[in-house]
Amino acid sequence: MPTYKGSCHCGKTKFDVEGELKQVLSCNCSICRRTGALLWGMPADRFHLTTPDSNLKTYEFNRHVIKHRFCTTCGIDPFSEGVDKSGNKMVAVNVRCLEGVDLEKLDVKSFNGAAL
Repeated sequence: MPTYKGSCHCGKTKFDVEGELKQVLSCNCSICRRTGALLWGMPADRFHLTTPDSNLKTYEFNRHVIKHRFCTTCGIDPFSEGVDKSGNKMVAVNVRCLEGVDLEKLDVKSFNGAAL
């Protein structure tokens, strides 16, 4: 399984993710629409934060079920944390924060997060 390295803009937040990056979501909720995030969801055990969690802050809105994590220095939000319908911990990585990813080659699916 491939491993991707990711970070915020300033590099104070870094992480690794494992998996086959084939499809991403373009969500139209109020936060994703504003940030332009392309999201890749995965079980939390495939995500590994390699810098201190204290370098991040958390933002929650609406139903407060997704923890949007952002760097305390540059403000970039490279990932979010939540749970799936079965209660399993999940992470959604903003693939725009991953190194070496050709965004033009990804299968982008629309997700109507605004309707939630």
